[in-house]
Amino acid sequence: MKAENAIEVKNITKKFRIYHDKGNMLKEKALHWSRNKYEEQWVLNGISFEVKKGEAVGLIGHNGCGKSTTLKMLTKIIYPDSGSIELSGRISSLLELGAGFHPDLSGRENIYINASIFGLSRKEIDKRIEDIISFSELEEFIDNPVRTYSSGMYMRLAFSVAINVDADILLIDEILAVGDLNFQTKCFNKLMEIKGNGTTIVLVSHSTSQIESICDKSIWIHDGVVREQGDPVRVHRSYINYMCAQRSHALEEKQEKDQKEAEEKKISEAETEAPVKVGKVRLTDAGGNSKRVFYVGEAVSVLLDLEAATLIKNYNIEVNLVRADGLFCFGASTALDSVACEEWKGEKKIGISFSQMNLLKGKYHFDLHIANADGSTILFQGNVAEFEVELMKPDRGVVYLNHEWTKG
Repeated sequence: MKAENAIEVKNITKKFRIYHDKGNMLKEKALHWSRNKYEEQWVLNGISFEVKKGEAVGLIGHNGCGKSTTLKMLTKIIYPDSGSIELSGRISSLLELGAGFHPDLSGRENIYINASIFGLSRKEIDKRIEDIISFSELEEFIDNPVRTYSSGMYMRLAFSVAINVDADILLIDEILAVGDLNFQTKCFNKLMEIKGNGTTIVLVSHSTSQIESICDKSIWIHDGVVREQGDPVRVHRSYINYMCAQRSHALEEKQEKDQKEAEEKKISEAETEAPVKVGKVRLTDAGGNSKRVFYVGEAVSVLLDLEAATLIKNYNIEVNLVRADGLFCFGASTALDSVACEEWKGEKKIGISFSQMNLLKGKYHFDLHIANADGSTILFQGNVAEFEVELMKPDRGVVYLNHEWTKG
């Protein structure tokens, strides 16, 4: 281990077994051995970093990335499956405040119990107990059973014990939001005092501003590995940008999924209830030829294969072109184009023309609306086709990539 380092972590890995159904008794395990199946979940896949003596380091990352697991291995609560951890000096940890407190004992008695967990002798506790009580601000309640304490009082007492242990290395896991604003300020000032005295600090927190105020370096753990480490402001900027992009991507996926489900439901309802069903939907040129590529300014027609179970007469067909975000682009109808809609029963082909359709890159769909002439009865309504516009080379212009769709 290097002389200037307080902590050296080298390529540590850690996995946990996740049991789907596990017997708790020996009899259950023997009789139902097939229930003891599990799968392995890797939490850390090779973490390496160094912390110099007197340096404060923050660990950041999304929930479940391995921050707290790393801290527990530094305290030797759990051990890595492989790799090595070396520490130099006495360790104090603030992981789960109040671990070891007995609810029926007084606050004073619990100070002795909790401080002994950190390795202090009774003489050392006697010297510090007044400082611990004073820091907790619980003087008038210190001889009451801790079961009578509020959650805030309980946490303040536990923090006061842990923070008054003289340690070379202090490990902290998300516990700085203790008590009211004044007490939080006191905790922060105490940490800065401890850091100024040369104590090495490793802090796990989701508060990047908190880490930037205390720490000299940040380590971003992502999916069990160190993704980036260095100056807190730089690392946090990368981390926040990544998390924002992930959230944006998740929201877009949810919106697309919700929109798709709504459209499918709408189509399903329309196809179930409507007298008219839609078969193939194609894009054709002015000559009626089905095409996959259309250039800027070229006329485009939508050719619909329709089917009616009963006689349909005195009707109008309307097709609207809509962008994926709901923006209306173009619309055309048999009434506007003066296309005669002859009565029919069974199969029928109908073409609707869109002159010089110029679109930006993106996804679009056609909404079809068929109703009788006065609009009182809807024969079909819904999204019948989707297509995508791609931008080609400047000399090729805009093309519309199209397939044949089958609806109904």
